[in-house]
Amino acid sequence: MSKATLLIVVGLFLSGGVYSFWKQKHSKSVIAVLAIGAVMCLAAGAMRL
Repeated sequence: MSKATLLIVVGLFLSGGVYSFWKQKHSKSVIAVLAIGAVMCLAAGAMRL
């Protein structure tokens, strides 16, 4: 498994966490931190492809 694939998988996992926390109405700051992490992982994975 390449690093790009791993980063994309982690980004998708964090995106699922963002969606789950949004549905549970968690604090906006936690959702924002998860969203930033997800976007960074997905962007890094896409740039490595």
